[in-house]
Amino acid sequence: MTAHFKRSVQAAAIYTFLGTTFCAAWAQTSGGESVHALEEVTITARSLEQSSWLVPAQQLSGPALMQRQGSTLGETLDNLPGISNSSFGPNVGRPVIRGMDSDRIRILQNGGANTDVSSLSNDHAVPIDPLTTERIEVLRGPATLMFGSSAMGGVVNVIDNRIAREPTFDAQGGVIGKAEMRAGGAASERSTGALVEAGNDKFVLHVDAFDRSTQHLKVPKDMVCEAGGASSGRRVCNSASNSKGAAVGGTLLFDRGYLGLSTSEYRSTYGTVAEPEVSIGMLRRHHVLEGLMRDVGVFQDLKFQWGYTNYTHTEFEGAVAGTRFDNKGVDLRLEGRQRALRIGSDWQWEGVSGLQREGTHLQAMGDERFLPSSRTLSSGLFTYQTLKTSWGQLSAGARAETVEVTSQEDIGPNLENMAQTRKFKPLSLAVGALRNLRQGDAQDGWQLTSHVSMSQRAPKDYELFAYGRHVATAAYQIGQPANGLENGTQLDLGGEWKRGAHKFGITGFVSQFSNYISLQPTGEFRDSSGAVTGNAADLPTYRFEGVRARFQGLESTAKLRMVGGQSALLTANATHGAMDLELRADLVHATDLTNNQAMPRIAPLRLGADALWSRQAWGARFGFMHAAAQNRVPEGGVATAAHTLWHAGLNYHAHVGPTHWMLFAKLDNITNQLAYSSTSVLTQTLREYAPPIAGRSLKVGAQVSF
Repeated sequence: MTAHFKRSVQAAAIYTFLGTTFCAAWAQTSGGESVHALEEVTITARSLEQSSWLVPAQQLSGPALMQRQGSTLGETLDNLPGISNSSFGPNVGRPVIRGMDSDRIRILQNGGANTDVSSLSNDHAVPIDPLTTERIEVLRGPATLMFGSSAMGGVVNVIDNRIAREPTFDAQGGVIGKAEMRAGGAASERSTGALVEAGNDKFVLHVDAFDRSTQHLKVPKDMVCEAGGASSGRRVCNSASNSKGAAVGGTLLFDRGYLGLSTSEYRSTYGTVAEPEVSIGMLRRHHVLEGLMRDVGVFQDLKFQWGYTNYTHTEFEGAVAGTRFDNKGVDLRLEGRQRALRIGSDWQWEGVSGLQREGTHLQAMGDERFLPSSRTLSSGLFTYQTLKTSWGQLSAGARAETVEVTSQEDIGPNLENMAQTRKFKPLSLAVGALRNLRQGDAQDGWQLTSHVSMSQRAPKDYELFAYGRHVATAAYQIGQPANGLENGTQLDLGGEWKRGAHKFGITGFVSQFSNYISLQPTGEFRDSSGAVTGNAADLPTYRFEGVRARFQGLESTAKLRMVGGQSALLTANATHGAMDLELRADLVHATDLTNNQAMPRIAPLRLGADALWSRQAWGARFGFMHAAAQNRVPEGGVATAAHTLWHAGLNYHAHVGPTHWMLFAKLDNITNQLAYSSTSVLTQTLREYAPPIAGRSLKVGAQVSF
């Protein structure tokens, strides 16, 4: 363990202690019985008493998802332990998990592929809107191999109910629905979303729609647009957006399973903050057919899922269409869950195995494209097995794939970039163990987990064949067709303790890569034609090449019941309500071992604390998230200063006849702190034009369900 790492851990302990002291002092003024406790996030390691599957997960759903909901998937998950946002302004953001981003994070929709081009460039958005999302799960461990060998950092599964997988209504039928409205925030958001489901025990129909618009993002400093040096006041240039979408799904329910079909459309137009005159128009049409049959021979159930996506992404310069990406993808997934097998009196063996086949055809057109048109075809076999015992659980996963990546044309001057096909055969293995030390009906005590995996990832088309100027990142990017499999070994050890309402969890992890495909500076500068000039005013050249790398870190969460029932630390009159204290901390230390320098765009040490109060229909929270300075950057990188962002929230629940109302207000960045994100490429490349984190903002919303 390095000295820097030790100092960071010591700092985490100090800040956590200070946060505890502050919030505990505040908690002494309140107390009582919990009625409507609203937690920010549910952190679960699906344990023996909950499920036979060992899937460490973070989950957002219900009111917690509603209050955390941002305009992007990355913003919604940002600041959960181990997760940050790759923010390219307010309209684009993918989740970064334990320092890994892009194609090392597998984004799924209902367990199926999410075909887009969001990993190709930092300014490309993920075409999933949290307004129509029922639940978001973050998965780690051996079970991620069921969804792809590229999920080295984890799997983010966005779940909706467009295909009903369980009966919602009885034989007499019924109707349920939900509508949501929100307004305000730093981007002056105006959004509405609604869904309705109707049916009976044989058929369910689902309809949902959303509409979201935002203005230019408000920040704590005056901004200057890159083009012409024009001032935009305290608003980020070209950061407005308009998004809308709708979906229809229908499901036939049988005694032994279901068969469902859904179709959805997502449209978005948003400004790209790197180019004040450029906007992006995005259209995604997604169709899914899914079915499940129970009690089939040796299988408890057999499930299939077929998806087809037609995605178009056009970059407009003013009103003129420029670079365009068309991506069509087909995803087929078959899996069978084995019947549980009893071994002796204490052991039970369960498992799931299957195959997955994906194909995408990406066509790139326009003068500013930096990637040739390409095809990618992958086929994979996977299995995930668990052995449940009286003392805990063992798990193991394996996945074997064949991946074929074809460049269909030459966009570079070298023969090595001419149309060609690369074939790969990645193999990934993982094992995990859970030791359950909990006792009694309340299952208080410790639960320990550990996972080891050896993963391989096939390089993507852009890592092999890219060649050209990437305007969004102000760089000239070059792929290498000779790039081989990415190889990594990962280990994590964790424990969770609980007693009544009190909980504490901590996890340490190390990921060691013998070949980590990284975008490395070459020291060259090129003009728009690709000629090497040696002029620092031209675009710096970066090349995708393999390096040895190590990622290591810690994640920790705690919840203390300060006032009100279940062994509260303090006592108070029940009429004052209940008070919980939530603490969280995470740290990632990532090193490029080949070049003996830090990996780029890594989140610093982060510490957070929230005091949560609830009484009858009311709930409130007040807390902060502190990010330490990130001075550990690669050569030529830009350090980011430390900052602390304070936030507060208030919510109210009410039942009016058959409807349930939830009203909420949230105040972010209360002190209007000027802060920059170390995980954003804009901070590193645009520098003086890079937008800071959003300024002080108030957002209000209402949700009604029936």
